Amino acid sequence: MAYTPELRQDYSGTLRRLAWALDLPMTTALEEVIFQIAREVNHALVCKACRDPSFCERCLFNGKDTIM
Repeated sequence: MAYTPELRQDYSGTLRRLAWALDLPMTTALEEVIFQIAREVNHALVCKACRDPSFCERCLFNGKDTIM
C-alpha cells in the first residue's frame, strides 16, 4: 500500500471495538467497514471524482463488488 493513514486515538479505539465485535483483526475489520460503505455510496459520484482510472478494474465502485 502506498499510503497508510494514521488514525486518531479515538477512531483507533472505535475500530478496535468493531474488530472485537466482529472477531476480526483490526486491518480486516477496517477493510470490511470500507467495503460496506462502498456498497452504499453513489458509485457514479465516486467515479466522476476519481483521479486514477488505472485502478478501475480492481475498484469497489466498478459495480462488480471486486475485492482488491
